[in-house]
Amino acid sequence: MYNYYFILASQNFLLHEEPVEEILRERIAYYQRVNKKIDFWLVLNPKFIDIAQPNLNKLSLKNSYAAIVSLDKSFIQWLKLRISFVIVGKFFSESIFLPIT
Repeated sequence: MYNYYFILASQNFLLHEEPVEEILRERIAYYQRVNKKIDFWLVLNPKFIDIAQPNLNKLSLKNSYAAIVSLDKSFIQWLKLRISFVIVGKFFSESIFLPIT
């Protein structure tokens, strides 16, 4: 069983109002330096909202959402501190998360 942790926000906020591209680029560079496999994904309009936490399915379906999903809980906690005004959650899966692109 895999534990996934995520932050969720509107696509506009996460992709245009916050420096997410720079944050993820720096994280990738760090992972390459320490020879660690990438364990996070940027997902647009994630389908896991319905299964993640009951309070998330109250979100408006008219809006477009984006999520950063990771196997690393501390990375998501750090992102929450770095990027305010996001929803933090988790979900479980029996298989490795493969975002649909």
